[in-house]
Amino acid sequence: MRHSIRKQFSMVFIMVLLVTILMTIAMNILFLRTFLVQLKQRDIINAYLQINRISSDNSLLSENFQDEILELCERYSISIIIMNHDSQILASVRGEDETIKEELVDYFLYDNPNADIVDVTEQYVLQVAVDEQNQNTYLELWGTLDNGYRFLIRSPMENLENSASVSNQFWLFAASISALAGGIMIIYVTNRITRPIRQLTEISERMTNLDFDAKYEVKGDNEVDRLGMHMNQMSNKLEHTISELKTANNELKKDIEKKEQIDEMRKEFLANVSHELKTPIALIQGYAEGLKMGINDNDEASKEFYCDVIMDEANKMNDMVKKLMSLNELEFGNNPVQMERFDISELIHNYLQSMELLFQQNDIKVECDIPKPVYVWADEIQIEEVFRNYITNAMNHADGEKLIRVTLEKNEENVRISVFNTGKNIPEDSVEHIWDKFYKVDKARTREYGGSGVGLSIVKAVMEGINQKYGVRNEEDGVTFYFEVSC
Repeated sequence: MRHSIRKQFSMVFIMVLLVTILMTIAMNILFLRTFLVQLKQRDIINAYLQINRISSDNSLLSENFQDEILELCERYSISIIIMNHDSQILASVRGEDETIKEELVDYFLYDNPNADIVDVTEQYVLQVAVDEQNQNTYLELWGTLDNGYRFLIRSPMENLENSASVSNQFWLFAASISALAGGIMIIYVTNRITRPIRQLTEISERMTNLDFDAKYEVKGDNEVDRLGMHMNQMSNKLEHTISELKTANNELKKDIEKKEQIDEMRKEFLANVSHELKTPIALIQGYAEGLKMGINDNDEASKEFYCDVIMDEANKMNDMVKKLMSLNELEFGNNPVQMERFDISELIHNYLQSMELLFQQNDIKVECDIPKPVYVWADEIQIEEVFRNYITNAMNHADGEKLIRVTLEKNEENVRISVFNTGKNIPEDSVEHIWDKFYKVDKARTREYGGSGVGLSIVKAVMEGINQKYGVRNEEDGVTFYFEVSC
């Protein structure tokens, strides 16, 4: 089962995004509280250092000192109490003086069983303690300043817990929105990035079916655009090379058969030409002798008729000789096949349009419903000769409704062109012989329209020259001739 590269890229990037967000959420849940506690510890120690600096100036009783202590408490969300050597409170902010005073005294006299020591120095003790009265947990720093005064700095842990909880909730919300927005952006971006790659895939697939019309539209100068440009160049070279190979292949097949056919074709050609020229030469000779003897000197109409017969027979002989020369070139390989890719539907429509006047003069109706374009590989000039002979043959034998119908059938490898005309069927014993030179099913009708019996032989020579199928079949109300070319 094939998976689109766009989907694969999208899934990989979305998975990376989700894993990153989940890792961030996990780190936030596991380590945010510890991080906030460490920040609070740093704030309390900074507050101690500033109080110690202020107390060294002997300004504990000044109004500025009280203001600075208040500013520290507001900045760090802490409570502060300072006592002198006589246990007199010199400064107290955010706390009940007597209660905190008793706790501070107890810290110096007794060990607190509800306290977890975090850090101890010569000047202070940093601990996490539980207040027995309100059962609240505090982060506390207590000890002695450089001037010997006792101090206690505390901050409730409940604030840290609330901050961590709110932060986690907000992060979950923000992560959900980010994941949704990121997923949409990833899908959009990967679609833009992989679009030229998918286009190149479609072009390469068409090239495997020998369709070289698809070209990549180069829009930039990145690696994908250069790849597309190279594929366009490769497509042009492949089309040219395949054309040369098909031409060479046909030439090779013809060369193999050529030596075996030359002698037989020469004998057959001479015999048929002698036979076909015998009748018109006899007619020309007879009517010319009559004119010379003056049989109808007094009858101008008869003389004109004699001259018309001689000219008509001479024209028929001239037409037959031209077709015989064309057939001779095809059979002897003097007219090489040039394989090329062309639109056969355009060839058919153009030829039928050129014949429109003759169709009208002969009261013939033509039906042609062939789509455009239909590209094939063949020798365009020779295929036009085949189609011309089929149409001429259909026009000469059309009877009854006088309808000619041209159709096209296409499969994966070939295109079949069929030409149907209403009229009499071909006798079964003549079907296999109509492709022979000079063979005529109805000799009287053939002489009536001036046929030479060479047209279908030309069709045979062309189709065998490109190694493609051709044939004829009788229908209920007429006859269908067909030929095939590769696509």
